[in-house]
Amino acid sequence: MSEHISPAPQRCGAPAFYPDAGLPVHAGLGLKPEHFRQILETLPELGFFEVHAENYMVDGGPFHHYLTRIREHYPLSIHGVGLSIGGDTALDARHLDRLARLLDRYQPASFSEHLAWASHGDVFLNDLLPLPYIEQKLERVCTHIDQVQTHLKRAMLLENPATYVEFAESTMDETVFISEVIQRSGCGLLLDINNIYVSCVNHNRDPYAYIRALPLAAVGEIHLAGFAREQDANGDLLLIDSHGSAVAEAVWQLYEYALRLVGPKATLIERDADIPPLDILLAESRQAERLLQAASNNVQIKEARA
Repeated sequence: MSEHISPAPQRCGAPAFYPDAGLPVHAGLGLKPEHFRQILETLPELGFFEVHAENYMVDGGPFHHYLTRIREHYPLSIHGVGLSIGGDTALDARHLDRLARLLDRYQPASFSEHLAWASHGDVFLNDLLPLPYIEQKLERVCTHIDQVQTHLKRAMLLENPATYVEFAESTMDETVFISEVIQRSGCGLLLDINNIYVSCVNHNRDPYAYIRALPLAAVGEIHLAGFAREQDANGDLLLIDSHGSAVAEAVWQLYEYALRLVGPKATLIERDADIPPLDILLAESRQAERLLQAASNNVQIKEARA
């Protein structure tokens, strides 16, 4: 049976860390085993690599062998998918301990997790599920984030979710909920542009207005990914955050808009299904790099005019 962490008192009004993640302000890629050898042989020009924490929560093996070597050449971001930050039950203490050992081992420039829940008690559901945006859930999420940041001794980034359903009981908008979490817990924001586009299309909302409503000063990293097109039970368009295709043009346009508001930020190209050759992902990273450079030039022009 899993051990759990007892709820700690919530530190309402906690100081805002608003971390800029410590990552270089360049484009990075999710690290995949298919590319381990080619990366070490060619050392492509990239800002950083990101890995999913749960794939490395063992003491040894080939994944650690290659990650150790790649970490010698590139900064690292570690992204968690299993803490169940939005869950009703207490955090899994053993999972959090394994995570702490992993971060201590690789000293990543950034750690992030999802605004979602993925487990209930000892049952892990292998999905990132939505939660109602109500005060009780807000307090629970803040308590969990406080426990994580205290245990890891570092600020974390919280990723905005991709959602396909909404709860009738919600009393606040998603952007308000996220803003309150960040204000109360002091964590930073992982701005996932694809998630914003997917959710807003699914719920008939304006993705540009959604971005403007977020606490953009807290953004420490940006994610870009591809989506899949499906139909819901009524035959309406439903976008799925699949990470199995190239970044869509509409997402690139939304990314450009976000950069104008937040300035250049470390940006990850995510691909977790139908993994293409490394060169294809590197081409996407170069597109992100060009947009980052343009955003940096715009910042310099504004500063020169000030």
